Amino acid sequence: MLSGVGNERVYLSVGFTDLRKAIDGLAGVVQECFELDPFSSDLFVFCNKSRDRLKILRWQHNGFWLYIRRLESGKFNWPMSADSDTLEVSGRELGWLLDGLSIKQEKAHRKAAPKLVI
Repeated sequence: MLSGVGNERVYLSVGFTDLRKAIDGLAGVVQECFELDPFSSDLFVFCNKSRDRLKILRWQHNGFWLYIRRLESGKFNWPMSADSDTLEVSGRELGWLLDGLSIKQEKAHRKAAPKLVI
């Protein structure tokens, strides 16, 4: 997946985005529409209308990364509606999405707190 992704938050842009936008255009969407900081270490993920392409915008140290994923066949299981313009997901859920799965995996093990064994 993406190297160096750790505890950053991941925001999906719900619905579709015009992916003709490059770094500056997507950073503008993050700042103006989502009211989030594009210069944070968070990942901002956008999908096109046909759901076969993704762009992931990420700031690192002194510049932006723009990751692009194009499927040769199939579609991403992209959320098209939510209560807001963005949906915060975990890195694990992003991995599922990139693998063609839904971000809601009902049978997946939930994150649990470690138990102290005495």
